[in-house]
Amino acid sequence: MDRRRFIGQTIAGGIWLGRGAAAPQIPLREIAQDASVFIEREEPAQPHKGKVLAAIQPHSDDLPLFAGGTVLKLIKEGYSGILIRTSNDEMAGRGATMGEVVLNNEKDNFEVARRLGLKKIFDLHYRNHEFDAVSPGELRHRLIFIFRLMKVDTVICYDPWGHYEENPDHYVSAQCVEAACWMAGGRWDLPEHFEAGLEPHAVKEKYYFARGPQLVNRVVDISAVIDQKVEVNRANVAQGPAGEEGARLRAQLASKKLRLPILGNDDETANRQYIKHIVLKEDADLGRKYGLQFAEPFHYIGPKEPMLDTYIKENAVPV
Repeated sequence: MDRRRFIGQTIAGGIWLGRGAAAPQIPLREIAQDASVFIEREEPAQPHKGKVLAAIQPHSDDLPLFAGGTVLKLIKEGYSGILIRTSNDEMAGRGATMGEVVLNNEKDNFEVARRLGLKKIFDLHYRNHEFDAVSPGELRHRLIFIFRLMKVDTVICYDPWGHYEENPDHYVSAQCVEAACWMAGGRWDLPEHFEAGLEPHAVKEKYYFARGPQLVNRVVDISAVIDQKVEVNRANVAQGPAGEEGARLRAQLASKKLRLPILGNDDETANRQYIKHIVLKEDADLGRKYGLQFAEPFHYIGPKEPMLDTYIKENAVPV
């Protein structure tokens, strides 16, 4: 799925090694930001107990790569969570037939949810790469139902306005999520839900991630859960980095009488360290910029105080 372009450059496949050239350095997520970037650090105890998180991805490897650490952190801090996957993942991954690819990715998605600590999975099964042909109203209505049913407080998903996003699965899903977040709170949107016992319930908080340039206003410290994030990514056997890339790279280097110390002395260590230090290198680079070990960037939108309440606070005087 070309989530990380250097993976697509087949570093582990030995192209750059074979040619004797330096590995290409391609910035993936350039951060365009204003002066105020909030650093969200790990909070003690469970300050979010009782809140519900919806982690939403078109494909089984999106959240593990771009937001897995933040999901793990928030679950650790008390959230209960659900996973929504919008596509059937038929266009990427291992399998002899498209049906096998779908099944293999479905199994991986279940395991991703388990390792993230998300208790319920909603698979919507839209055709992979065909989201620009999906009815936005239909997808939006399905999301509204889930948000009301599960009383979702917070979503983590692709940025609906991420620049230069080439995959329609990403931007269509994200734009439908954004619309569904506020429409779920409306008393005239899909009122038949209320006959089934549901109630209006708007989603108040959003963490948006992106593959390309993004207005980042929040950086989340994931240092304490980075090893868990590695294990979440190892769940993506069909299309993700969960294969033997580290072991293969270690063997290729050994054949040229070279070694990367981070890959250790055995294949299992090499595979884990390959994910932590190469696949997730951007997390380390971002963390270093803000004095952290590992971090993930987001455009964050939080709950807003009603305008009247704010006006009264700023202008009311005693009588």
